[in-house]
Amino acid sequence: MSTLIVDAVEAPTQSSISDLEAGPPGSFVVTLIIRRFIPEIDEEPRWQDFDVRVLPTDRILDALHKIKWEQDGSLTFRRSCAHGICGSDAMRINGRNRLACKTLIKDLDPTQPIYVEAIKGLPLEKDLIVDMEPFFESYRQIQPFLQASGNPVRERTQSVAARERFDDTTKCILCAACTSSCPVFWTDGQYFGPAAIVNAHRFIFDDRDEAAKVRLDILNDKEGVWRCRTTFNCSEACPRGIEVTKAIQEVKQAVLRGHA
Repeated sequence: MSTLIVDAVEAPTQSSISDLEAGPPGSFVVTLIIRRFIPEIDEEPRWQDFDVRVLPTDRILDALHKIKWEQDGSLTFRRSCAHGICGSDAMRINGRNRLACKTLIKDLDPTQPIYVEAIKGLPLEKDLIVDMEPFFESYRQIQPFLQASGNPVRERTQSVAARERFDDTTKCILCAACTSSCPVFWTDGQYFGPAAIVNAHRFIFDDRDEAAKVRLDILNDKEGVWRCRTTFNCSEACPRGIEVTKAIQEVKQAVLRGHA
């Protein structure tokens, strides 16, 4: 994943000001109000607004690139593939967790300022970047890998029906949009969070895996599945359309049964 970091704050150039005055047909100027935090100079986060000329089909990521490249090189955010696969550019846009690379300007209200800030619940490092280590630590704890005995001479086969059982939760891209939209996670940093439970679901219900009971025991904890309050924030935030709340409920049921 690429993280763009430039320490010096650059003043808008004459060319960038001119770009706002004239652009391609159909373009218009939109205002982005970004919650900034530069730890070397800021004691608390602050809001800063930028006017950017965009097309309706531009994404928030495109607008952020224009700000960084043409107005203020110190603006810092993560992005990599820019096509909704890597999950590195999750952020709050108009108060809702989204991927910047999947959010089109035309799908917002460009006549009003667009608010952009870092996702909540994780330590803020700089501007739109948070420390993802607590998120990935929870992910590692649920043992997100196939555990099976024996030494098969060919691949482990699986029926279409068996694969369908956990197909939805294989789509997770670990963007943290779901986990950082969860009110329980905001107030309790020890909660495993929706993303970890979704990835546990993917292996708990895989009939090739033999460690379902281990994962169920891990999640049958005061900071496990029972902390979920079923607010559906996670399902609404998921950019991949995973039914996160449904997956968490299925894991709860499996915990009560003692098996998948």
